[in-house]
Amino acid sequence: MKNAYSVQNPDFTLSPHTGMTRRHYIDCASYVLERAFTKHVKSFDDPIVFPPIPGSKSYPLPEDPPWRHRSNEWEALERTFTLAGPLMHCDPDISINGIRLHDYYKHHLYNALTPGHANSLPLPEDLPDATYQFTCEFGGLTKTLLLLPDVLWPSYTQEEKDAMAVTISKWAHHRTTQNNWRLFNICALSFLKKNGYAIDDQLLKDHLLWIASYHAGDGWYLEQTYNYYTISLFVVYGTIWCRAFGDEHYPEIVAVLEKSFQELMKTYTNFFGRDGFINMWARSICYRLWIAGGFPVSFMLKDGAPLDPGFARRLCSGSLLQFTGREDFFHNDIPSLGFYKYREFAIQSYSCPASPFIMFLPFIALALPEDSPFWTARENEGWWDKLGNDSQRTVLDKPGLILVNHGKTGASEIVSGKVYDDDHNYSKIVFNTHFPWEDYCPDGATSQEYAFRSLDPRDLGGVDINFYLTGRKVDNTAALQGLYKTSESILFNGVRDGVLYRQLIMRRPPANGVGYIIDLAEITIPGGVIRVDRCRLAFEHEMYLGHFGLPHMEVDKALVQRSEIGNAEALTASVPGRQVALLKYSGWDQIGDQVHEGRNNEADESTVLYVYRKRTQKNPAMELMITAMLHKTDDSPWTEEELTPVRDIRIMDVTPSLSVLGAEIALADGTKRTVDFKDVDGYKSC
Repeated sequence: MKNAYSVQNPDFTLSPHTGMTRRHYIDCASYVLERAFTKHVKSFDDPIVFPPIPGSKSYPLPEDPPWRHRSNEWEALERTFTLAGPLMHCDPDISINGIRLHDYYKHHLYNALTPGHANSLPLPEDLPDATYQFTCEFGGLTKTLLLLPDVLWPSYTQEEKDAMAVTISKWAHHRTTQNNWRLFNICALSFLKKNGYAIDDQLLKDHLLWIASYHAGDGWYLEQTYNYYTISLFVVYGTIWCRAFGDEHYPEIVAVLEKSFQELMKTYTNFFGRDGFINMWARSICYRLWIAGGFPVSFMLKDGAPLDPGFARRLCSGSLLQFTGREDFFHNDIPSLGFYKYREFAIQSYSCPASPFIMFLPFIALALPEDSPFWTARENEGWWDKLGNDSQRTVLDKPGLILVNHGKTGASEIVSGKVYDDDHNYSKIVFNTHFPWEDYCPDGATSQEYAFRSLDPRDLGGVDINFYLTGRKVDNTAALQGLYKTSESILFNGVRDGVLYRQLIMRRPPANGVGYIIDLAEITIPGGVIRVDRCRLAFEHEMYLGHFGLPHMEVDKALVQRSEIGNAEALTASVPGRQVALLKYSGWDQIGDQVHEGRNNEADESTVLYVYRKRTQKNPAMELMITAMLHKTDDSPWTEEELTPVRDIRIMDVTPSLSVLGAEIALADGTKRTVDFKDVDGYKSC
């Protein structure tokens, strides 16, 4: 029997694609919470806590101070409440393993929030002045209590409420950090005021103004790099705050926020695959489907939901099943620290075993009334039906995000255009819903990244005098230069005449960033992309470009086949249900494949197709590196038509616009695209 959630008695009349209705959302939430309770809560008095993972970078570590271990316990209590709260809203008497959830969470939250109890939380004044994970969890707790005012809080006595409010208030008024964290303080301060407690009103207003100031356009909010926090915190937490508190007390700020939320919803569905799959992209990816919380929240917007309700539920339900229906999603009977399996490379040091439970924001849907269109509309596939086998590209200029939806494969892609560092959560040249990204490979072909190694003898010798001609050595060890490096930042240069332009900065100044640029030009085609990338690496180097990784699931290895077809050298690879093809046209020396160990999210081994080049001239020529990268989500054989997307390539030393080194690409469908890098450096933004 499958050790994962499965839809029992599906309703294919109302939900022809997933079978899921409101009843199944309750079943799914109960299933996940029951697994956690069965393994980790043996009696009513046992706090829910999940053991640390030995050898992991996730916290708490053995040498961590006591408050760090207490934070781990607090996360487990608060984040599982993301499931328990909506379940209690639907059924106040619901029990898990004989434990009534209402009584359990009431008891343990009271102990945590009342000083003097064995499990009480530290107060800010008990710790060095800094920011702590406790603030984040108070935001999550009060967000749920604002959303579901009937759950838990009314059952406390006034004396109990007053005692708990002291702790909530101290953390609500404490120092916060960054931009999205202000929402945690906003929710906690607003919860207190809504329930009759005095707060610093000016502080709340300041937080609100700060939050509003971060809007960058297209509905997206600035973080270090644009990511899912815009959806999961700004839109989800922000909308709940608007309805529960903001409408009454801060209508002008609500108007500012609502306008941006409505703007984001115009392209929100483009982030998901046809089956609702979520893309592995950006940090905190162990939270996975928390971005699907935008579907039910859209039905709480003031001017009405901008989404087709049947399409919204179809995508939301598909997202839930993407994870809860997989056995490898569960580790120690709770959601793993990873994307599918437990994977160390997919987490950050602020993650603990309980952290993934915030992913269950989609169960906010259970706060919607039973007659909400979200529940009553018949599932449909929205604009996917109209897309057919074509591919569409949506450009969000302000955050520099490009969304590609492939009708032929049902996969959706995120192309990031404004990336500030070499974090592999962001630095892939494309992210695909059905081919989750692989970890960095220091000695070769990293999936969906350019990886170069300097062969400049000055680098290899550890003497770096070529940049500023000082004759002085700098921190440039030979061992460090012996590794393959991926881009340190990605710049967005816009879309012109159907061609997307970006730049990879492979080394930053003072290491002569001008001499380490790869200009990217991308032409979207059904099921893939034509890459016409201009190499401006000015020194000796060797370089790889890898395709999507194929996990060796149900097979010992991927089937790799080589052929010469048309004007390209072709390599294809397949595993059951997924295939990739890599076509080499110009600017590369070799095409090949590597087997990787421990870098894929779904299997211990994977295959990556790659192209490779080596340039040993002291002053390498500027070249166009032309490839096609294709993917399929079925087992059908590759046809000659699919493997000949390019009819002709004409490389131009000087383009008609008087730029240098461009190309005219004639596609198989008769379309022509001109790749012209004129003034590309002047268009860059990050």
